[in-house]
Parts: sequence; structure tokens; C-alpha cells
Amino acid sequence: MEALEKFFAQVKKLQDEEEIIDFCRKYLIHGIPYIFTDNQDEYYEFRKRISQHFNINFYEIYITGSAKLGFSPFKQKQFDDDSDIDVAIVSHQLYEKMLEPIYEYQIELRKARKSITVRELDQYHSFLEYTAIGWIRPDKLPLSFNVGILKQSWFEFFKSISYSRSEVGNYKVSAGVFKSYSYFERYTISTLKQIINAQQII
Repeated sequence: MEALEKFFAQVKKLQDEEEIIDFCRKYLIHGIPYIFTDNQDEYYEFRKRISQHFNINFYEIYITGSAKLGFSPFKQKQFDDDSDIDVAIVSHQLYEKMLEPIYEYQIELRKARKSITVRELDQYHSFLEYTAIGWIRPDKLPLSFNVGILKQSWFEFFKSISYSRSEVGNYKVSAGVFKSYSYFERYTISTLKQIINAQQII
């Protein structure tokens, strides 16, 4: 895996926090994703498709993970037919919109109107942990949460652009929403630091 080896070789050269941040911005956030190499037009159309559905700006759509790099540093494997397309939507507007049904759900829990299992409660707590760092992940919501954008239209939409139904090709598309670019960047930087620590590179 030449690309992966090159990635780790570059990471080994990072000397301080500033260099880590620059590397993260340059390679993990900025630029055309691997999945759209030499195909900028389709990358734009893919982002436009998502932005129009949620009525947000196209530049608020990012592709992350192995579909961005062409490999997974965590799993140390190439992007392949079994990989997913991970989308990060960075939109304060959409984030706040998605919090509205969460508020109603939480109120019902507090008033004991909502029945929830121990397993679902654990899952909900996991969801809240991500929300606390500015990232809404609908896949972390318990099954009992079944209202509006977060469990029905959300998953139906991303299913509709998965598996050769959009410019991205024959892959499953999953997504989450960050409250702001700052939260997105900070989370991505922390991910890079986890990779560095896992490899004991610096």
C-alpha cells in the first residue's frame, strides 16, 4: 500500500502542533477526494445534490475517511468495494434544525412519556456524547426515536444516493452534521492525533 506508507512517512516528519494542523487541513480536509480523483465535475454535482436536499451551501459538504484519502489509516487498508462514503455536513443552520426534535424527545424522556430500553438509553447517551462535541450522528439514535428528519427522511435520502444511485458510485453513503467548521476541523485534528498515537509515530 504505497499511498498508506507515504502517508505515515509524512506524518513521521511532523514536529509540532502547527505542522499537525497544516497536515490535517491539507490532506484530510482540503482538496478533491480520492473517490472523485480527476472528476471534479461529478464531485460538485454530488455536493450540490446533498446541499439542495437540505437547502444549505454546496461548499458545506465534505467527504472524509478512506473515500477522501484512498485508504484507512486506522484499519490500514485500501479503499475498496466494501468501503463506505462518509460525508461531513458542516452547517450551523442544519445542525440547529436537527436539534429541534432532539429537544422534544428529551422532554418526553424527562416526563417519562417515552419508553426506552437500557440498550437504547446507552445508545442515546453515545449520541449525546457526539452532540456535545458539535457533531450530530443520526445513526447513533435509538430505534424509539422515529420522528422527522433524524430517522425517516434522513436515512431515506442517503439510501437514495447510495449504491450507484448518484455520482459517488456503488457505495453506501453515510453522513453526520457538524455545528461549525471549527468543530469539524478540531475533530479531524483529534482523529489525526489518535492515528499518530496508535502508531507511536511521535
